[in-house]
Amino acid sequence: MIIILVILLGIGAVVYRLADRYLIEHVEVVVADDTAGTAGTGSTGTTTAAATADVNATSDDWSYSSDNIQVKIDQVQTGTGSDQITYFVADVVLKDAASLRSAFADNSFGTNITEDTSEIASSNNAIFAINGDYYGFREDGVIIRNGTVYRDDPVRDAMALFADGTMQTYDEEEVSSSELLAEGATNTLSFGPILIQDGKIVSDFSSVKIDNNFGNRSIQNANPRTAIGMIAPNHYVFVVVDGRKEGYSRGMTLAELADVMEGLGATEAYNLDGGGSSTMYFMGRVVNNPLGKNQERGVSDILYIKE
Repeated sequence: MIIILVILLGIGAVVYRLADRYLIEHVEVVVADDTAGTAGTGSTGTTTAAATADVNATSDDWSYSSDNIQVKIDQVQTGTGSDQITYFVADVVLKDAASLRSAFADNSFGTNITEDTSEIASSNNAIFAINGDYYGFREDGVIIRNGTVYRDDPVRDAMALFADGTMQTYDEEEVSSSELLAEGATNTLSFGPILIQDGKIVSDFSSVKIDNNFGNRSIQNANPRTAIGMIAPNHYVFVVVDGRKEGYSRGMTLAELADVMEGLGATEAYNLDGGGSSTMYFMGRVVNNPLGKNQERGVSDILYIKE
């Protein structure tokens, strides 16, 4: 009986540690609601007319145009049968870099705090959004969001967005967060790998390593993908690739994604969290087909566009 009790206690301790690390929410910082003082959203998640009442804008299912923001989304399909790939490209031009922002699930920074991309986007009156780097699945990396440093544990290649509308890929261990802030960094994302740097495709994706967490799968093979690229200051391109559904989309390898970004004219491009996280949201709806099941997976953060 004593041996059985010891075994059960040991199993219980392991289960609790796993749950504590990967399931139980740990809120470190509650972030001020970005929508404070603005109009809310409708019950369906669509941006209400009041939220953009003072903006001269036109839109349809695939585009949005105002004095400040231009968004055009295209669906692209290549290949056939088991080799077919379906992906979505959003070309975004901003008048002011402040229109590109980030948001946390439940307005909270920490671990295991998740909401669907569409939920976070709707809560922030987003016109357009993609999933971010799922920072909450890891305990390291440099996490600067909307000008605030939330985590400063440099370990990998990362991406920074700046107030002048530029984007830069960099090594976290070579550039400090204080240097980034001094240069005007507003947001950093820590996932990777870098796809294009200084106008050139990174040549080797064979040894990509994001983290060593339980439950990870290889990201080298064809998978659903999310990526961001910069064509010129305040001119961005966002790509979301569907995958894991034969006859619809097999996903992309990192090399294929880099080729797409180069073809779109990106001078800097960076891979974000993919797989079940890969989601593109536009004007109240999810544009792509997450995992071929039209079912989103909760994420810890998004990048989004708003007036």
